[in-house]
Amino acid sequence: MTTNAMRALVFDGQHVQVVDWPSPTLAPGYVLVRPLLAGVCNTDLELTKGYMGFTGVLGHELVGRVQAGPPKWQDKRVTCEINFACGNCTQCTRGLGRHCPTRTVMGIVRQDGAFADLVAVPVANLHEVPDAVANDEAVFTEPLAAAYEILEQVPIVSGMEAVVLGDGKLGLLVAQVLSDAGAQVTAVGKHDRQLDVLRERGITTHLLDDWDRTRRDLVVEATGTTAGFALALQATRPRGILVLKSTLAANEALDLSPLVLDEIAVIGSRCGPFRPALAALNDGRIDTASLIDQVYPLERGVEALAHAGQPGTLKVLLRAG
Repeated sequence: MTTNAMRALVFDGQHVQVVDWPSPTLAPGYVLVRPLLAGVCNTDLELTKGYMGFTGVLGHELVGRVQAGPPKWQDKRVTCEINFACGNCTQCTRGLGRHCPTRTVMGIVRQDGAFADLVAVPVANLHEVPDAVANDEAVFTEPLAAAYEILEQVPIVSGMEAVVLGDGKLGLLVAQVLSDAGAQVTAVGKHDRQLDVLRERGITTHLLDDWDRTRRDLVVEATGTTAGFALALQATRPRGILVLKSTLAANEALDLSPLVLDEIAVIGSRCGPFRPALAALNDGRIDTASLIDQVYPLERGVEALAHAGQPGTLKVLLRAG
């Protein structure tokens, strides 16, 4: 490794490889975080297929320790919000920094990510991890926050009937969050092993081929497939709410007439609030341990991404140390 360089898992527009990469510099208002664990997300896999035109260091789900920055944060164990907002625009002043038009996004949009020995993060984006939350739980904060975003967007009343389509990592987290909020959840997927995570928590599950497709008030589409939207639309009752979580460009025609005929409200749902996610992890209300398939060292990052891309795989983690 050359001077002022670090190890990083980098996508150059064509290939993913672990390389020597320039270490980030400590800019005003930022800290340097040494990732302890980082999670591979489906978005990382999509980026390597050309999504968002990203090149650079991948990774946006992490728990780490502050190495340099303001003294109050030194050596703190933290997790980090991924949208780096300007703080001054109309959206930011409305408290919507996640929608800042000039934002960069860690490991996704014009900003190097967490699959590295160090990552630079704004102080404003830091959240200290409670002592009771282990590293292999804290690394789920970002995707769990995405699940909690639904509670910010949809009023959940006790007994509300909901369907979660998709038994990947996000779908399993969403189903747990909605159930914990009082909804009567049915989770639908293709993998018995993954649905077992929810069955153990008393949540109703069905394999897709065995599901009766009864329509519900709330449907969350988290399949990660373009076919998921049509399926979710069929599952939503008239005047129901359809929440879209998959970030995939449609490559086929979609019939949107049922949205009008059934007066269905469609809500796009992306990143979410970290505080309730960390509180749920601290209280043990969400199971993340059952979602971990394997932990790889950073130097085997290419292998880790290949594993994460295999059908039926749950969470793959990278350990930098």
